[in-house]
Amino acid sequence: MGDDTSIVQSARVSYGKGTKQVSTDKGLIKYLMRHWHSTPFEMCEIKYHIKLPIFIARQWIRHRTANVNEYSARYSILDKEFYLPENNNLAAQSTSNRQGRGDVLEGEQAKEVLELLKHDAERTYANYEKMLNQRYDGSTIDENKKGLARELARMNLTLNTYTQWYWKTDLLNLMNFLRLRADSHAQYEIRVYADIMLNTLKRWVPITFDAFMDYRVGGTEVSAKGKIIIQKLVKGEKVDIEKSGLSKREWNELMVALDLKDKLI
Repeated sequence: MGDDTSIVQSARVSYGKGTKQVSTDKGLIKYLMRHWHSTPFEMCEIKYHIKLPIFIARQWIRHRTANVNEYSARYSILDKEFYLPENNNLAAQSTSNRQGRGDVLEGEQAKEVLELLKHDAERTYANYEKMLNQRYDGSTIDENKKGLARELARMNLTLNTYTQWYWKTDLLNLMNFLRLRADSHAQYEIRVYADIMLNTLKRWVPITFDAFMDYRVGGTEVSAKGKIIIQKLVKGEKVDIEKSGLSKREWNELMVALDLKDKLI
């Protein structure tokens, strides 16, 4: 629902009927994005039908700014379909980031992990069918037994089992979602979805997409202390972390944003 013109129409209603000159659509949308205006972007909405592993759904649902209706495993049997990582995405725990990945697993260890993931998913799904006394295709396993209630049988499934939902949100909150989940630091499995959704954003609201990529994705936020550092750099003055008032992490983030990697601590 809505498009780029809906955004500028909503913004211009504030001008009143007496206004004779208005900005171009592109210029106005860039202004709105640059100054963090929000309500005009809420005039557009989009609904996705998404199929995703349960462990990604649990991460995704933390964005509490959408209307969600998920496939009911109390009412229906979940598909016999599981997510297994590609070898290049099978990595060890990072030693510097508690919620990130480190070096890619190789050789026999990688093979063992993949076999465990596959075996556990298949085994628990077989037990799921056994408890239900019903196979994925709808046939009964044993005519003399009652099946366990679906709402109970589902608890045994692995988190890489696929679920699906309808996810409806407005453009403002979609951009907030994409700014976080299309970022290089986001988990790979949710970032794949975000990258595809970025493409839908580009086709749906191309002017807004350009402004979003410029100011939100490609831009950076700078603190008051960081601003002073930038001003000194522009003047050619020497800067160092000791006098900056920034923590090591803040300093490094600023230097990376300014592409001054030789100044990393």
